[in-house]
Amino acid sequence: MQTNFTAEQLADPGTARANEILRSCVHCGFCTATCPTYKVLGDELDSPRGRIYLIKDMLENGKVPDAKTVGHIDRCLSCLSCMTTCPSGVHYMHLVDHAREYIEKTYRRPLGERALRWLLARILPYPGRFRLTLMGAKLARPFRRLVPDARLRAMLDMAPRDIPPPSLNDRPQVFAAEGPRRKRVALLIGCAQRALNTDINDATIRLLRRHGCEVVIPRGIGCCGALTHHMGKTVESHAMAAANIRALMSEVAGEGLDAVVINTSGCGTTVKDYGHMFAHDPLAEDAARVAALAKDITEVMADLGLREPGYAEPLRVGYHAACSLQHGQQIRATPKELLAAAGFTVLEPKDAHICCGSAGTYNLMQPAISAELKRRKVETLEALTPQVISAGNIGCMMQIGSGTGVPVVHTVELLDWATGGPRPPALAAMV
Repeated sequence: MQTNFTAEQLADPGTARANEILRSCVHCGFCTATCPTYKVLGDELDSPRGRIYLIKDMLENGKVPDAKTVGHIDRCLSCLSCMTTCPSGVHYMHLVDHAREYIEKTYRRPLGERALRWLLARILPYPGRFRLTLMGAKLARPFRRLVPDARLRAMLDMAPRDIPPPSLNDRPQVFAAEGPRRKRVALLIGCAQRALNTDINDATIRLLRRHGCEVVIPRGIGCCGALTHHMGKTVESHAMAAANIRALMSEVAGEGLDAVVINTSGCGTTVKDYGHMFAHDPLAEDAARVAALAKDITEVMADLGLREPGYAEPLRVGYHAACSLQHGQQIRATPKELLAAAGFTVLEPKDAHICCGSAGTYNLMQPAISAELKRRKVETLEALTPQVISAGNIGCMMQIGSGTGVPVVHTVELLDWATGGPRPPALAAMV
């Protein structure tokens, strides 16, 4: 794609990176075949290729975007399926993230949208605030029909039936390895996950310890910044990311770390991109170091090797591949191989590469498209007649779980169970 940025525009690192990405696009249109919003809406401007044209025009002309342009970019899930499909290696993630930052700086949204985005940015990354909000939403749910805004109704629907108390395991501490220490790892404990489902971190810690890992919960660790980063709120997202970088580098400088373990794949995609996010920041070297240490829990377990399984039931597991894992981190086979090695029968649905519609805050800000994608994903998963559904991302688990009666658990919970841990609580009702 030909671009015409001025030398002054290219002096900005974000614009210079956008220019590189735009020039790598050859307009082939392969991305439209795997774009969820294009499949649902059928509008070229709701495909990656269409959005690339809009972003080019917006950035190149340095103009304040109009509502139409913002709407099409807002409707992007950032599922990154287009990056897996693209034969030219167009790094769409960096492009759309920069576009969202530009929109946040230049476009004044309607009051209702500004209020909603402000609210989400100040609640979701903070587990205590989020837990209180979920409790309020649970109380307000009987009055759901009186709420006029579909986005607010989606927020009420998010509240789980049971809201777990905070887990003591999420406090700063060190868990000793069981037996000889093979690795020393830090666990990124997440933010929303700590309010929605404390079983995931608990299972992760047990699994790692059982396989010879000393597990550190660093002091000062918190939200990775992904939620605000994808809303274009760069100052807020970078502040959260910087706090994590400093906390993790304190451990690196102390007793050292072999890995930063992440069990929420949406967070993993962002942390692995810290090197890019901080490339022109004094924290650049430390950010790149943390990004290189970041590993999804399934990557770490594949390296360690599962101890002899045999404790779990040989269930039929419908595996949902989170977009942030299969597209954002290019991790596809490893989770399925681990589940099979643990004794489960692994089933993969039709169109496994298509997003479930969760996508961070997307299900709250674009509820209609999200609901349609959820319906399609649940339909393909239930067609497998699984006894349980497994995923590696809390957002996907909540999204799919709200549309099916099949129990939904994190992959790590099944691996923990199969190697000597407790039966996942979500399976308690199974006969």
